[in-house]
Amino acid sequence: MEHTINLTHTWVGWGVLIIFVIGYILIATEEKWDMNKAKPALFIGTFSFMLIGVYYYVNSLDIAPLHHQLKELIEEIAEIFFFLFVAMTYIESLIERGVFDALRFRLISRGYTYKKLYWITGTLAFWISPVADNLTTALILSTVLFTIDKKNFNFLVPGAINIVVAANAGGAWSPFGDITTLMAWTAGKGTFIDFLALFPAAFFGWLLTAWLLSLFVPKGEPHFDALTTPKVEIKKGGKVVIFLGFLTIAIAVIGHIIMHYPAMWGMMFGLSLLQLYAYYHKRKHKEHLNVFVNMAKVENDTLLFFFGILSAVGALSFIGWLIYVTKLYEIIGPTWANTGVGFISAIIDNVPVMAAILKANPPMNDAQWMLVTLTAGIGGSLISFGSAAGVGVMGRMRGIYTFNSHMKFAWAVLAGYILSVAIWYVQFEMLKIY
Repeated sequence: MEHTINLTHTWVGWGVLIIFVIGYILIATEEKWDMNKAKPALFIGTFSFMLIGVYYYVNSLDIAPLHHQLKELIEEIAEIFFFLFVAMTYIESLIERGVFDALRFRLISRGYTYKKLYWITGTLAFWISPVADNLTTALILSTVLFTIDKKNFNFLVPGAINIVVAANAGGAWSPFGDITTLMAWTAGKGTFIDFLALFPAAFFGWLLTAWLLSLFVPKGEPHFDALTTPKVEIKKGGKVVIFLGFLTIAIAVIGHIIMHYPAMWGMMFGLSLLQLYAYYHKRKHKEHLNVFVNMAKVENDTLLFFFGILSAVGALSFIGWLIYVTKLYEIIGPTWANTGVGFISAIIDNVPVMAAILKANPPMNDAQWMLVTLTAGIGGSLISFGSAAGVGVMGRMRGIYTFNSHMKFAWAVLAGYILSVAIWYVQFEMLKIY
């Protein structure tokens, strides 16, 4: 974004900030008002830029910087929007092919307790997200969690939080496990090995949170009657869809690393492969695998929430409010400032916060850049919609995993966050192991 006008202390600057705060409150209290979070998010995102446009028109200002910001914002939103859209379409296709029902049958039929199922889903989230990215991983495993037992909230809520925290922590130590790590890597703020050095901090931070949450997971096991419950098998083509799903993620990641394509381009290519396979499946098996029907089941409110909240943050950035984030470095120093970034990214969104920090480029060594990468990645777990993974799970487990249900256990997430930062300090600052 290139513009020289700081609008923070104009009527439009204060107006956009107030609108954002009101919208944020409505999003956080969606249960109280029975209002889907996408509605206020979409309104504040679009209305903020309408106000900025009015301000520019009334004051006869050069509109070019605003157009430039909107184009950049559309590109940023499109990358996340279409990435999420394809991931959700694949998940709906896997649901339709009975993949998750079959997985649920295998898990429950083995007599696993709620606690064991809790640890299985969380552990998978931590180890899959470095490769498949935290958003896709959280969506897949929250679907598995939900199919295990749709009514036991005492199991589902800690399990959902565990998956979000694990996915974000797993993505934090991989250069392509999260959008923010990808941004820092491509900006040359660390080598591939530097990011892997964050593993101890990410792992033990998640492990502490997971252990604390596990204390609230109920005893017992999901109901299963071997005599009355028929064996569930994956439908024809289901395994091919699984393969295409992993292939799509691989293409998206490799395409971004090698050719510097947006990750969503590889995802859209993967969607085309799914469409072509659906055509082949119909011709060979005389069975309709309708991808467009599966698309219709995608949670559009989650997609619109992303559009709205990223637009709102983009407006704050254009006005000049996010500049104050980087002022932290001058006031309290990089270590405390980078630790604070985690809390800021939970409230605002880690992508624009990391973008603002990279643009300001405060003088920091490699260890400090790794710290801000870590905190921006795991800090989003502190609030339910502070990360892409959290928003995705909120959409997948609507009415179960909410802002309020998450905040009841936020102390456990905070404990893990503090431990992660402490481990970073010992490893990077005291022992110099990286």
